[in-house]
Amino acid sequence: MAEAIRGRGKLAYKFLLWFLLISLAPMGVVGWHLIDISQTVLKEESLRHQQSLAVGFAETVSNYTSTFKTVLTIASRLEGFATMDPVKQERHLNRVMQQHAAFLEVSVFDAAGRETVRMGRFLGAAPQMRDFADQDSFRAALDKGDYMGGLTRFQGLYPTLTLAVPILESGVGQTVKRGVLLGRVSLNGLSQMLRQEFPEKGRSQAAVVAGDVRDSFLVAHSNPAEAFKTDARLPEEILKVILTQTAKRGGGEVALSDGTRVLGAFAEIKDVGWIVYVQQPIESAYLAATQMKAQVLRVLLWVVVITLLLSLAVAGHITQPIRVLQQAAEHLTAGRFEDLPEMTLTNDEIGDLAQSFVQMSDSLKEKTGELLHAKEELTKYGRDLERRVEARTRELKAAQDELIKKERLAAIGQMASVVGHEIRNPLAVINNSIFFIKTKMAKEATIDPKIERHISIIQSEVKQANSIIDEILTYSRTREMKPEVTKLNGWIDEVLSVYPFPPHIRVEKSLDARDPVVAIDQDQMKQAVRNLIGNGIEVMPQQGAVRVATSIVEKGWVRLDIGDTGPGIPQDVLEKIFTPFYTTKARGTGLGLAVVKKVADGHGGRIDVATEIGRGTTFSLFLPLFDPNRPSQPSQAGAAARPAVKPPITAPASPAARTEPPQTARAMPGTRPQGT
Repeated sequence: MAEAIRGRGKLAYKFLLWFLLISLAPMGVVGWHLIDISQTVLKEESLRHQQSLAVGFAETVSNYTSTFKTVLTIASRLEGFATMDPVKQERHLNRVMQQHAAFLEVSVFDAAGRETVRMGRFLGAAPQMRDFADQDSFRAALDKGDYMGGLTRFQGLYPTLTLAVPILESGVGQTVKRGVLLGRVSLNGLSQMLRQEFPEKGRSQAAVVAGDVRDSFLVAHSNPAEAFKTDARLPEEILKVILTQTAKRGGGEVALSDGTRVLGAFAEIKDVGWIVYVQQPIESAYLAATQMKAQVLRVLLWVVVITLLLSLAVAGHITQPIRVLQQAAEHLTAGRFEDLPEMTLTNDEIGDLAQSFVQMSDSLKEKTGELLHAKEELTKYGRDLERRVEARTRELKAAQDELIKKERLAAIGQMASVVGHEIRNPLAVINNSIFFIKTKMAKEATIDPKIERHISIIQSEVKQANSIIDEILTYSRTREMKPEVTKLNGWIDEVLSVYPFPPHIRVEKSLDARDPVVAIDQDQMKQAVRNLIGNGIEVMPQQGAVRVATSIVEKGWVRLDIGDTGPGIPQDVLEKIFTPFYTTKARGTGLGLAVVKKVADGHGGRIDVATEIGRGTTFSLFLPLFDPNRPSQPSQAGAAARPAVKPPITAPASPAARTEPPQTARAMPGTRPQGT
């Protein structure tokens, strides 16, 4: 018993030691590595931020100086400058100085360099005119087109910039330089802009510098008092870094003469060659990295403490579950099976329990494997049987539907034959009688209008009855198709030319220029097209358009679109329009669209419908494109073409005149359906 207790104590210490090593050692290494990576990333981010500030303000300074140069350029093109009229020049320059307070002085020089007009904010009543023939600003403006430079300190304190642009006169075929417009601009505004971006209460500062290391001109500073000194300069150690670089932008840590270190960044200003410099104390720049490091260390410390406590708890209670598991193993040995955990073979109590589990797990695995295998086989057989039953059920249902359809068509055919024979004979007698009555009445001098109107009604009704009989016979009659190779565009033109369109209907055609060729039974297809056109005309009693279009679509198919601008088809009607004898008209058999679908199916094609409430409906007939090289295609007088592939399942596009695509086989309720 004493040895068992000592063994359990050793096992608890083993768990404690391994748990600490496995959990804390990798965490410590990874945590320290993450701290180092995070500090590096944050430092690089701080430097990138400094550089972006420098680049951004460099663009601001460039725009600032370019603005004043643009002002001078625009002023030099005003009336009076090309003619060197001093009166007009003074008037324009006075307006420029009023609108732009940064201009301290503006002068006009003729082509010889003599000053003709001089205006300034601090000049006397009669300022002395100067000769700038040998000045760099004058020569550069004439030779190069503009000048920007000549940094000086106005009244020995305030930085100023000299700008010059040529005065041009455009002649026939050439441009003459009549003189130079020169201005001196105060740069105090740059210091004010820097001060707003980097206020004194902050620890960052920025400056704009021009020149080389030995003669650097401090153009602007976030502390304007620094820029307004007579000997204003940045520290030498900073100037050596920013003025000796060949790159246009950069940055890094800089050690100052007083022992402090700063994070500086610079960027060159285009056109003027100045440099914007931005700096921030190291401790401020890397504050985020320092705070993150401290926070991560605190988290790691808490993780160590919590891990240690959890390890002690697990190690202290590990022996009690082991004893429980050992008792469960004894139950298994006696034949009482329960859910048991997986154990590992070791040289301690866990090994003893695992040995018991191993002795009984072999038989359990064997029996369980057999049961699982039998279950899988039964499941597989059940699924296979279910699939077979479903397949046979679908086949039986399809066969049943086809049989019902054939029986219905046979019944309709028998009925149509009887009805056609028994009704057409009386209708023919009625028609002949009406013809005889009209002939007799025509011989009389006077004809009663009421009798004539009723005779017309009888003739119309006889014609309607014959039409109904024709529709029923056409749908129920089954005859062998007689396909002919047909150029679709010409055939469509012929059908439309003989169709009796009412005066209020206009016809819009959009036929494919490739003139598709198809193999169709022309009589059947003509009946289908006339049915679709007739339905479209019926839903447009006032005015409208019938749109007919042909196009060749992918995979060897031709699409024939027949559309109207009627009210559209509601959704509840749309799903039934091809059902035989279904109609929403007051008069009609409901076989018009059923005949169209029968013709499309007989040609191995498909019919789709696209409708939009208030915009109209388009029926699309998909027919196989004739290919003489395809064995399944008919000859000039062969069987109906059967497609090698199914018609493309795409929403039928409306004709070219439609501005928006219709909804495929969808409609909104609330409007009168088209005739079916």
